[in-house]
Amino acid sequence: MINLIANRYAEALFQIGEEENITTELHSELKEVVNIIKVNREFYNILKAPFISKSEKKDLIEGVFAGKIDNNLKNFLKILVDKDRVTSLEAIQKCYKELLNEKNNLIEGVAITAIPMETKEIKELESKLSSKYNKNVTLNNIVDETVLGGVLVRLGNEEIDGTIKTRLSNMREQLSQVIS
Repeated sequence: MINLIANRYAEALFQIGEEENITTELHSELKEVVNIIKVNREFYNILKAPFISKSEKKDLIEGVFAGKIDNNLKNFLKILVDKDRVTSLEAIQKCYKELLNEKNNLIEGVAITAIPMETKEIKELESKLSSKYNKNVTLNNIVDETVLGGVLVRLGNEEIDGTIKTRLSNMREQLSQVIS
């Protein structure tokens, strides 16, 4: 239910961004607003508090963000206050990012390795995956020593496992079946 709500609001904001050709700018500002709310819990608690009037909350938004974010985003935040959806803001930002990535034909993923990858290696892997998926792939390298070696790539719901840990596990299974 929350994702459905977040998706609808994200689509509405994205449509405004498309109409005014500011989708990327709206995303960076929305991301910054979410970060501000994460860091300043008091501000977030005021925005979601039921005993504070909606007009006071909207005045607070106006005061805090005046001249700092696009008016469309500021009005969007006020709508979230009116509809008691401030708690969905982080989910809305994630849905908005997915819409922006889809528009830009982009897939974000992670490459999990035992040791840090060099920039050249990441770029080569991104290039190979981009041609495989016919989309622009960007990867973030995460170090996890338990993979022993190789690379585990996660793109959305898909996983490409080329780790030594998995290969050893598969060999163990095969040997146990032969021995049984």
